Amino acid sequence: MAHDTTMNTNPYTFKTLLGDYPNTLAIKSGQVHNNSIAFDFVHAPVANRLFKRVVRDLEFDLAELALVTAFQAKAYKKPLTMVPAVVGAGRYQHHCLVYNQERGKLGVSQLRGKRIGIRAHAQTTVTWVRGILMNEYGVDLRDVHWITFEHGHLAEFPDPKGVVRAKPEQNMVQMLMNGELDAAIIGTDLPDDPRLQSVIPDPHEAAKAWGERHKLVPINHMMMVKKSIIKHHSDSVQQAYQLLRQSKAVADSQKSPNSSPSKDLTPFGIEANQAALELLLKYSTQQGLIPKAYSMKELFDGLQWAA
Repeated sequence: MAHDTTMNTNPYTFKTLLGDYPNTLAIKSGQVHNNSIAFDFVHAPVANRLFKRVVRDLEFDLAELALVTAFQAKAYKKPLTMVPAVVGAGRYQHHCLVYNQERGKLGVSQLRGKRIGIRAHAQTTVTWVRGILMNEYGVDLRDVHWITFEHGHLAEFPDPKGVVRAKPEQNMVQMLMNGELDAAIIGTDLPDDPRLQSVIPDPHEAAKAWGERHKLVPINHMMMVKKSIIKHHSDSVQQAYQLLRQSKAVADSQKSPNSSPSKDLTPFGIEANQAALELLLKYSTQQGLIPKAYSMKELFDGLQWAA
């Protein structure tokens, strides 16, 4: 990575999109800081509502972004580069495909011809779940009727033929309860409702076995930086990355010493994230979301980042 080409006594300021998570609290509060750089944080406790502005308007210098959107940004040659800093904890996804048990049991083998609601066709959680259904359970994704509720983040990638858009006034959870949908893929906003049951049986045990076999926990969001800033302010970019690492370290240090050891859900560095990225790239390619499975060198534009 080239060094900064100019000397400046004022801190370089990144216009930054970053959600509120345990591993970002220290950097957003200023607990960890560097006098050479500063962050102009846009208020966005839930960052995904602003992802369109990252890839359509190129509004941010440094931004959190969903991984499938980042892959598509690469495909459509957006002037952005991925930074291997996971923000927001990774999680297993098997439990996210749910049905309303009041309307009868629904198993994986019964999905043919069923109506499944998804927030967006290229959503990262949806991509993980569809990949698991296809590769682990033999579901032909073409046999399912997919209903979306939002436009994708990339304007260049509309919903493909056969995918139906719900009406603006319709709500995915309410449609599921009413029987207008047979199932839905719901991520972090999954309601705590006993009527909603996992289509995949014993999802947490299934996910644990799947994760051990693949040696990974699914991740959803990483950071992106503008290529022009890497070119002209590379040292500042590396300093920002180090502050993100320090913020993660603060969060890790605050975990209870009595808690049992667990997998790192916010891994940093290319090697630590490679298995999850390669599998999600495979799933994304299978589902026609990107034209090819990029190598790590292509994905990170050949840049080196500390683990």
